[in-house]
Amino acid sequence: MGAPDFVLKLREKIGNDPLWLPAVRGVVFDHEGRVLLGQRADNGHWTLITGMLEPGEHPAPGLVREIFEETAVVAETERIIGVGVVGPVTFPNGDVCDFLDITFRCRYVSGEARVNDDESLDVGWFALDDLPEMSAGNLEAIRLATEPEGPVAYQVED
Repeated sequence: MGAPDFVLKLREKIGNDPLWLPAVRGVVFDHEGRVLLGQRADNGHWTLITGMLEPGEHPAPGLVREIFEETAVVAETERIIGVGVVGPVTFPNGDVCDFLDITFRCRYVSGEARVNDDESLDVGWFALDDLPEMSAGNLEAIRLATEPEGPVAYQVED
């Protein structure tokens, strides 16, 4: 699993110094109310589907692209459910990133969920009462997405 070309070019110039990157996360529900999750290849954790936006890429189509690239599922964004910051994250090679995270509630359109790239060990649909162990941030995003008309949640540092 490699970083996008634009990040590699930036890293040639700045080394491991912190980068501020736009990222998206999707809470994708199928027709049965199950949520789409991926098991990350880098750390084995189960997460919502996430990704970095390319320079100039709009968040909604960027997330739809990421979902398809990682899972072979075609999804449609419905609404933004959260905006926050993830990080700082230090990767095994020493690179440091903070991610501006925009989280969307999405609906399944078509496709069979499967590992579709080298970023995941496994992907699948999970009932809300049978989720694997996940981070508090991912669980909160799922909770927010279950509220049909809930407001956008903004992460605020105290």
